[in-house]
Amino acid sequence: MSATANKPSNSPEQLSGDQLSGERLVELYRTMVLSRYLDERVWLLNRQGKAAIAASAQGHEAAQVACIEATDPTKDHYLIYYRQFTAMLALGTEPEEMLRGFLAKEGDPMSAARQFPLHGAHPRVDLFNFSNVIATQLPQAAGVALADKLSGSDAVTIVYFGDGASSQGDTHEAMNFAGVQKLPVIFFCENNRFAISVPIEKQMGIDSLASRAAGYGFPGVQVDGTEVVAVNEAAKAAVARARAGEGPTLIEASVERLLPHTTDDDHTRYRTAEDIEQMSKRDPIRIQSELLIRRGLITEAEDEKIHADAKRRVNVATDTVDAESYPGVETMFDHLNVEYREEHEVSGGDA
Repeated sequence: MSATANKPSNSPEQLSGDQLSGERLVELYRTMVLSRYLDERVWLLNRQGKAAIAASAQGHEAAQVACIEATDPTKDHYLIYYRQFTAMLALGTEPEEMLRGFLAKEGDPMSAARQFPLHGAHPRVDLFNFSNVIATQLPQAAGVALADKLSGSDAVTIVYFGDGASSQGDTHEAMNFAGVQKLPVIFFCENNRFAISVPIEKQMGIDSLASRAAGYGFPGVQVDGTEVVAVNEAAKAAVARARAGEGPTLIEASVERLLPHTTDDDHTRYRTAEDIEQMSKRDPIRIQSELLIRRGLITEAEDEKIHADAKRRVNVATDTVDAESYPGVETMFDHLNVEYREEHEVSGGDA
């Protein structure tokens, strides 16, 4: 089998066959817009001192929602990383649930407000626990895919990571093992050209990250991550290949990181003003909005309503979670070893 890095040339309006319906394109756009407003709100909450830190998905929305759309959430598995606002919403995570993590409020479903925001597992939507340490989720994804293969399941595992993680040893180990074992896993790289402040040309000596797949014996595909249809087509092909027992695929979705690495970062220290201005032209929200209007799938008035509805939804979620309580001190030892908790019971008396 040959393994090459392909660059799909089809534009969203040229694709045919088993493509997304107009109705689905509009629904995916709704999710993208909701993600954008929720993302913006978290940054505002950070500036107010309420949310400790956040990593934005702005610029990544199309890639995430299009990939999820190509999968089957009733049986597939998802290993995400810290920049996955849109993927989490597409999988059914509620804005309130995400805000509880950022505001460290009682009822946070992922870590009970114990970890970095959005870290922890979310069994209801089949999100695996992950680490803020770069690339650790890739070997774990290979393990999940191996378990499915051994059990005879046709489930597919999708693991998300950035271009910075692609430079880690974990990535090589995961891809090499997946290639040897022909595992049903999709390696989905959201390449935004910067590993925090390190530009991609200082990370690797190749033009296409997807070309690395050839070294592991499976296909690599490079796609414009700002185009929903293009990403969805690439992901569908990868999912079909994995379900058929043909092994992994590496998808490199070229996106833009429209904001600094995190709320603690200042990208004007390492990005030129020209670069920052140019990347705004690849905003997937604007690109998808223009596509839907051009195709006659929505009007400008309907677009405005989509934005208004998303903003209203985020306002409701913010008001709800902001009024909720923080975890009580009596819960400090919850989720820990039972004997330890009994020996160190928290009391209101003197220490």
